[in-house]
Formats: sequence, structure tokens, C-alpha cells
Amino acid sequence: MEYVYAAMMLHSAEKEIDEKAVGAVLKAAGVKADDARVKALVASLASVDIGEAMSQAIAAPAAAAPAAAAGGSSDAPAAEADAEEEADDPEAGFEGLGSLFG
Repeated sequence: MEYVYAAMMLHSAEKEIDEKAVGAVLKAAGVKADDARVKALVASLASVDIGEAMSQAIAAPAAAAPAAAAGGSSDAPAAEADAEEEADDPEAGFEGLGSLFG
């Protein structure tokens, strides 16, 4: 991940993302850079619009959050009903413990 972070930092600073720059950022961060990994990263980013990729990455979790919230709310009434049933029967909680011991 350090390699990707180095590239993102260079992009944010509006600097050229090349092997020398990525290596310098990693060295400044105290990371011993693997030249092959740096070269592969730079080559893979050559055809990528980093700004667009970052905006899509930010938008994806934001779009998923409402869907997860909607899905979680449908289980809440069932959980409340189970809790009410257990409250009506004081021995209901102990039945579950008995099943642990066979």
C-alpha cells in the first residue's frame, strides 16, 4: 500500500509520477523500495486517470452505505419480537444454556 500512497501523494502535489519520484517518497517515509514494484506501479498507472479513479473509489462506499442501512432495518422488528418473547418467559434464557451442555 505504501507504493500506492506514494503515487497518490505525488498526484496530490501535482508532481510527475515516475520511478525516481515514487522511490524518493518511499525513501523519505523510511520504506526500503523494491525497484521492481516501483517500476510495475509506474507502468500500471501510465494509463490511469488517478483523479477519476479516486473520485470513483470515494463514491462507491457512499452509495453502498444507504443500501446497507436499508437492509439492516428489516431485521430489527424480528429481533425486537424475539426479545419480547424472552421477556414474557423467564425460563426461556436458560433453555439456551442447557443446549450448550447437551
